[in-house]
Amino acid sequence: MTNIAIITGRLARDPEARTTQGGTSVTGITVVTDRPLRDKDGQTYKDKNGYTAKESEFHRVTCFNGLAKTVGQYCSKGQLVSVQGRIHYTQWEDKDGVTRYGTEILADKIDFLSRGSGSSDDNDNTDAPEID
Repeated sequence: MTNIAIITGRLARDPEARTTQGGTSVTGITVVTDRPLRDKDGQTYKDKNGYTAKESEFHRVTCFNGLAKTVGQYCSKGQLVSVQGRIHYTQWEDKDGVTRYGTEILADKIDFLSRGSGSSDDNDNTDAPEID
């Protein structure tokens, strides 16, 4: 049995990097993917501007250790990335005793497919290493 997730999309915001008390680097990103909307007959349709109507989905992605450091350093909002990893489900009880559920992708590999949305040299990732 296999649990593999592969998504390609744009970063919805800048990465959020942190270090655990144990010294592990953790970086969270949100990747937005789009898919065409369909009518009741299953056909795609155009929006009022003449473009194919789309629906966006937001995916939480978590990176660890070296991958976390690289993503935190080289990624920025608007950048096109391809993420490979596995789907991870969590369950917890909030402060009111209500059971909550969460889903995220734990990344094994991220490929940078474009530069970030900024135009400064800080976002120039042409020297970014290949990351696995």
